[in-house]
Amino acid sequence: MLMTVFALSAWAQNPVHFSVQQKQVSPEEIEVIFSAKIDKGWHLYSTNIPDDGPTKATLNLDKKATKGVEPIGKLQPVGKTVTKFEEMFGTNLTYFENSGAFKQRFKITGKEYKVKGYLEYGACNDEMCMPPTSVDFSYSGKGPADAPEAEAQAEAEEEKTDSVAADSAAVAVVDSAVVADKGGLWKPVIKELEKYNMDGSTTNRSLLYIFLLGLLGGLVALFTPCVWPIIPMTVSFFLKRAKDDKKKGIKDAVTYGISIVVIYLVLGLAVTAIFGASALNALSTNAWFNIFFCLLLVVFALSFFGWFELTLPSSWTNKVDSKASSTSGLLSIFLMAFTLTLVSFSCTGPIIGFLLVDFATSGNFWGPAIGMFGFALALALPFTLFALFPTWLKKSPKSGGWMNTLKIVLGFIELAFACKFFSVADLTNGWHLMDREVFLSLWIVIFGLLGAYLVGWLKFRSDETGGEINRPMPVLCIVLGMASLAFTVYMIPGLWGAPCKAVSAFSPPINTQDFNLNTKVVEAHYTNYEEGMAAAAAQGKPVFIDFTGYGCVNCRKMEAAVWTDPTVADKLTKDYVLISLFVDDKTPLKEEQEVVESDGTKRTLRTVGDMWSYLQRYKFGTNAQPFYVTVDNEGNPLSGSFVYKEDIPGFLEFLNKGLENYRK
Repeated sequence: MLMTVFALSAWAQNPVHFSVQQKQVSPEEIEVIFSAKIDKGWHLYSTNIPDDGPTKATLNLDKKATKGVEPIGKLQPVGKTVTKFEEMFGTNLTYFENSGAFKQRFKITGKEYKVKGYLEYGACNDEMCMPPTSVDFSYSGKGPADAPEAEAQAEAEEEKTDSVAADSAAVAVVDSAVVADKGGLWKPVIKELEKYNMDGSTTNRSLLYIFLLGLLGGLVALFTPCVWPIIPMTVSFFLKRAKDDKKKGIKDAVTYGISIVVIYLVLGLAVTAIFGASALNALSTNAWFNIFFCLLLVVFALSFFGWFELTLPSSWTNKVDSKASSTSGLLSIFLMAFTLTLVSFSCTGPIIGFLLVDFATSGNFWGPAIGMFGFALALALPFTLFALFPTWLKKSPKSGGWMNTLKIVLGFIELAFACKFFSVADLTNGWHLMDREVFLSLWIVIFGLLGAYLVGWLKFRSDETGGEINRPMPVLCIVLGMASLAFTVYMIPGLWGAPCKAVSAFSPPINTQDFNLNTKVVEAHYTNYEEGMAAAAAQGKPVFIDFTGYGCVNCRKMEAAVWTDPTVADKLTKDYVLISLFVDDKTPLKEEQEVVESDGTKRTLRTVGDMWSYLQRYKFGTNAQPFYVTVDNEGNPLSGSFVYKEDIPGFLEFLNKGLENYRK
């Protein structure tokens, strides 16, 4: 839902900003030039796009109003373009990034001329696409003095246009009067939708999740061989001080714990400050950052497996330690805490790195700081509590081979998440190196080996050096090993198309899988808003509105990866009336409609797609696809909105909330 909140503010604005001008090339020729500034992360499609692909740039002339000119050639793209193969359409697609332009040349054929029409274009980013959008233009002027009058030519063109329109059978069977009326089912519900999406509990749950994950990471780091053995030495130091002055000993122990929290909290804030909020949000889909994170986690995993040890330069630790010994007061305690962070880096570094990667890609501005606060709190509390209550230390577990086992387990987990980050990069670039079956195969091997290690079938060199090579595994390890092996078996049917809901949030979408026996498809019975709403009212069911497009890649991904889940499919087909509104439907309306946008600009609706696009903007305040919203029979929202996110549990929660509110 955080993603939805962020998107709502962006969708109200068009990410492509056009300016149009007329240029006199010669006394007999003019050019109409369309110059575009494109927001970061978006791309504007060029002219040479297949008909079954996304919306391409096309020039449309108003033949009734245009006279005295003839187009020379076709609309031409101007500027640097990017061409990339798109698997969804099976062809190369060409588009502009940052800026681009189109131009159309006209020959003046009359003493006076007028050229009127609109440029239609499409734009997408990595998560959504804009509906087909148009830029109107109208220019007039004088041609050569010896040119003929253009009235006869204009009349002939008008007759030809009327004839084509009369013969056309593709006129929309849609009553577009509701657009002008803007009442009833078209009533805007933008504020009501924002109220659902901006529900504070959603944000709090997300921040709470990040905090708890950091807390869990701190607890895991606490039980590693680099941290746990240090606790008795540190506690004994504070206890010696407490013999002379008990209050001072307690104060120093609390200061030591607070210092640890401050050090890691500053680390989290530094990550946010260095990258900034927008960069952190972009990390989640940036291919090269995800590849870097993948390699980083692989290095951390190999370190945990005992191939090598990650350590900071010993000179750093020695300098900080000597500085702590030569100073006194609060600075001395703080430097002791800083020494701990340096000494324990070989164990805590991979855990901190993994957590910071996850926090930084969460899309939450405060994620790294909140996560590191949770990590530091879990790490600092035992030092402080054992210093305050020394008898607890005697009851705590002793150092031993179990800490090495914990490191090996963490290594397997980091390898599994490395696959996830490489998968994001693979999907972004369309390499198809890690499709769903490849991802599942790797996870099957990783968790199978993890299970084999925990039950004692697999050993590492570090187990031999720790004297654990022939010792049977503890009961808890065997139980966890059985669970890991069971999870491995659970994933195997996924190679043939089973949903595998437990890994759906991590694995690539099911449409990337070559061999898939699960062919269940969910399709809408209604592609007209009013008809679908009337049917829902008659059946007494809530409505699921799907703003989509024929050329929307991410719409197809959602339908293949999320809608095909059996539970989701049942809810969409049995509990809801599903309406799919295609914003790029080229079927012409019976009559063109002129409407006023929220910013005061006028726009002409010419096609069915134009009307559904306007409905989305006018009623819901958004302008990109895919966009999903649940409404009651009066068109009021029931559960906020949902955008492109291959999250089956989240999508089910969204649907269940809509049903619950409808039944109330």
